[in-house]
Amino acid sequence: MVSPTPSSKPGPATQRYLDIAEIRDDMVIMNDGTVRSVLLVSSINFALKSEDEQEAIIQSYVTFLNGLDYPIQVTIQSRRMNIDSYILALGEQERKTTNDLLRAQIGDYRTFVSELVSLGHIMQKRFYVVLPYDPLTNKKRGFFQRLSLVLSPAAAAHLNDKQLEERREQLSRRTNMAAGNLLSMGLQTARLDTQGLIELYYNAYNPDLFEEERLGDLGKIRTEE
Repeated sequence: MVSPTPSSKPGPATQRYLDIAEIRDDMVIMNDGTVRSVLLVSSINFALKSEDEQEAIIQSYVTFLNGLDYPIQVTIQSRRMNIDSYILALGEQERKTTNDLLRAQIGDYRTFVSELVSLGHIMQKRFYVVLPYDPLTNKKRGFFQRLSLVLSPAAAAHLNDKQLEERREQLSRRTNMAAGNLLSMGLQTARLDTQGLIELYYNAYNPDLFEEERLGDLGKIRTEE
């Protein structure tokens, strides 16, 4: 094995190879100036639905897809279930309980749940719908107007406040419309905020590290200007 010499330089940062320029204002800003929002979507047990209900769900899904004039991405993420906050809540309840018998039962239950999740490696699936906005797809504007919105910034860092506000407004409109269509299928949705987006991508690119080093609150990890 050859040890690195003192003059060895570290490799380029991972961010150099990512398409993401920035995450802010509840949206992901890509290097090309386009933006993304992410919806966390609930699941339904399709097999337990009646035949009529299944047919209605399928029809609603077909209508949803036919109504799209832009691409979307559906992502399923599996991660080990994290019950740290639940265990902490049980521990707090155990400390506050004055009844000795009840306190012992809470302690036994807390231990049982912790061991069950640890030994069983219980996984949790989460479903996401990624919605994009590209100025070139805004048909309300003329072609050359749309083209100028894309070509005007040399990169995402050069987007001005007006351009960002335009993208934010159009993306929010698409996101709300998609959430309403998914609701018609009986699917609950929640748009990820800035903190949720950072955690999602942090987990996606660092699945092992995410379990060992939890990402703190966004407001506490910002670097000073």
